[in-house]
Amino acid sequence: MSINQTQIAQQVVESILAQKLSPGERLGEQELADLFGVSRTLVREALMQLQARGFVEVRSRRGWYVVEPSVEDARDAFSARRIIESGILADAGRPLQTVTRRLRAHIADEQQAIEGADAATRAFLLADFHVCLAEAMGHRSLSDILRDLTARTTLAASLYQSQHAASQSCAEHAAIVEALEAGNTALARERMLAHIGHVEGALNPGQPLVRDRLRESLAPLTGQRTKAASTDRG
Repeated sequence: MSINQTQIAQQVVESILAQKLSPGERLGEQELADLFGVSRTLVREALMQLQARGFVEVRSRRGWYVVEPSVEDARDAFSARRIIESGILADAGRPLQTVTRRLRAHIADEQQAIEGADAATRAFLLADFHVCLAEAMGHRSLSDILRDLTARTTLAASLYQSQHAASQSCAEHAAIVEALEAGNTALARERMLAHIGHVEGALNPGQPLVRDRLRESLAPLTGQRTKAASTDRG
């Protein structure tokens, strides 16, 4: 089955959400071309898309690398998430019963992944909760923006050694859904803002964990939604 540059770019973003690609990791054009069975030209087009979205950069005479966000970049991404996610909860676009049913199923997947050994799926699911919420609320355009912002904060959490536990993140997600089930969107918004604050507050300055495991990093995830670590990035 053929793959286009947008699908390649999306796989890279999903691998970032799953913490399978680390900040500062090299993305070799030829290696990517071999992995996906496409030309280097197609890979280069995908990397240019990712560069425009702020996920990769070109280093002089060294090639393409996953970006290493500064502290300021991280704060900016978290701030944007606060604005978007609190706004989504303040303007519920669909009956909350439909929304909470989907979110409860997602949280069940999170809990199952936390109990299992697949760190990548666990990390992806915890980050993807926020995208799932936007989609369930009927905000498809915002969900695409939120996916990118969540991937950026995931990179920041990886780079700055977040100490936010997966179990805590899942519990906070469940508390948000409980408020929605009670029809209390104001409380859900308050809990979402607190959750994002907890994740941001868990960041610690540190060294990036650079890995040279591109083949493993970009292997498709098992389970749902191309689905994400003992620590939470979402």
